[in-house]
Amino acid sequence: MKRLLHIIFLILFFTSLTFTGLALAQNGGGVKKKRPLPHEYGRMIIGNYKELWPVREPSVPVVFDHWLHRARFTCRLCHVDIAFGMVAGTTGIKASDNIKGYYCGTCHNGEMVYNGRKVFDSCSENFQKEDIERCIRCHSLGKNVKREYDFYTFTEKLPRERFGNGIDWEKAEAEGLIKPIDFLEGVSIKSFSLEAPKDFDLEAKVEGIPNIIVSHKKHTVWNGCEVCHPDIFFVKKGITKFTCVNNFEGKYCGACHRTVAFPMLDCQRCHTKPVY
Repeated sequence: MKRLLHIIFLILFFTSLTFTGLALAQNGGGVKKKRPLPHEYGRMIIGNYKELWPVREPSVPVVFDHWLHRARFTCRLCHVDIAFGMVAGTTGIKASDNIKGYYCGTCHNGEMVYNGRKVFDSCSENFQKEDIERCIRCHSLGKNVKREYDFYTFTEKLPRERFGNGIDWEKAEAEGLIKPIDFLEGVSIKSFSLEAPKDFDLEAKVEGIPNIIVSHKKHTVWNGCEVCHPDIFFVKKGITKFTCVNNFEGKYCGACHRTVAFPMLDCQRCHTKPVY
């Protein structure tokens, strides 16, 4: 009798596991994540608040493409001087903030001129119903909005790479094909430049895998010192201990090289020093 009850228990137990597994699979659990297309890589959906628009339509989240902005501005300018959070959804942007000239409103204020063109105003207190077309330029999730810039046309002459956006942004900057701005008058603080520390290597933990070459010079072009130190890495070499697993969890190198900078799928971009 006890044996029969034990068998019934095991049958019920494994049956429940099977149905749980099916439920998880249907909801995305255990299913490999779809790799984003080049124009989608780095895309952020900003929908912190469900406020009503002045036209009394439900608020539609903003679709933000990093590729267009990174071609024009450094990461440091946006994430240090303008103070966007490094993690999606942590900044808490409101229309009222933009109207006051914070966050998106720092540049999208209807007054800033870039490349001889006035940057469109993001949000306005004097909203008119005909302004809805301007709102939809950003609040475009799920809407068929014609973009002013097409990714493939915009990037067709830029050097290629294998993953992420498929663009070698580092090489594009070095060759002068893009010239990201790192200073905004009235926002940025003028500072003196420091000599970038020399490149150094990190020992790979797996035998036969090339060591990692870390270049401060390449990173400071985009990040300065402030994006990485001290929030992501300690300043002194050797104190911060991390692994590939940490990186893939979004920590350390993974803070950028998972969502915006070239992804860690491209091992050879970092593991470049042969081990003999």
